[in-house]
Amino acid sequence: MKSRPKAPRLIQCATPWSMIGWPSAGRTWPLKKQIAAIKAAGFDGIASYATPEVKAEADRAGLRIFSGISAGSLAEAMPHFRAHRAVGVPLINVQWMDDDTPPAVAARGIPRLVRVARSMGLDPHIETHRDTATETPEKFDEIARRYRRATGALMPVTWDHSHFAVSKHMMPADYSRRLLVWKKLIQNSRLFHLRPFNSQHCQVPVTDGRGRLTPEFRDYMKFVEDLFALWLAGPRPGGELWTCPELGMSHGYHLSTHPHPWPDAIVARRAFAAAWRRALKRTGF
Repeated sequence: MKSRPKAPRLIQCATPWSMIGWPSAGRTWPLKKQIAAIKAAGFDGIASYATPEVKAEADRAGLRIFSGISAGSLAEAMPHFRAHRAVGVPLINVQWMDDDTPPAVAARGIPRLVRVARSMGLDPHIETHRDTATETPEKFDEIARRYRRATGALMPVTWDHSHFAVSKHMMPADYSRRLLVWKKLIQNSRLFHLRPFNSQHCQVPVTDGRGRLTPEFRDYMKFVEDLFALWLAGPRPGGELWTCPELGMSHGYHLSTHPHPWPDAIVARRAFAAAWRRALKRTGF
């Protein structure tokens, strides 16, 4: 009898960005308490810029880390790369250049950025994100195509599908059909930012503030399960998929009528774990 393949792991990381203004608007927990709360909520790790303090507190709590930077050039990225090598955090999300950077210009620097980072023992992923060179499907597609042409390999990508969905005002029935077209690139990734979205908002609330899931989050979860199943059907690099419930308080994502994102992130973690289990069954694990 043919044995089942070993099931990959879902690594769920929370971000302190979700905890701004928690437990009250005038008081945010210090880092040590934030990390303790992340551990208590059942997360596997933390998504945060990996300073020595963050690394030390995460290590004490037994939490793993993936980090993130913003850079417009290799020279700008290098101090961040050295800092991450020094603390031993290899997995880095990169927000690359600006929204008005032509795709040809943006694509030109990525192969060297990735090559240099990997030579340092790091694992960079270029994020699909607003106000970066990859903010729309068309720009991203051109950059990924040019990377493939220049290197013969697939570009490492951090997938945040919310910006693509909003830029095209996609409706729930179309999420999977339109957002999972980059099959090989999605399967090649190790890092997803799971920001609940709808056609008009990059961040929708998980709950109604009284414990019930919102209809918008339920629509989004159908997409998440399809996304997980697609990744599981591929080569599954590293045997682990790193994710973060990308729910934050700043940059206009959070509306005043929404419940605070930290309790919502805890609910989202459980929902994502359930979707992962369903996707494992769908794909034969």
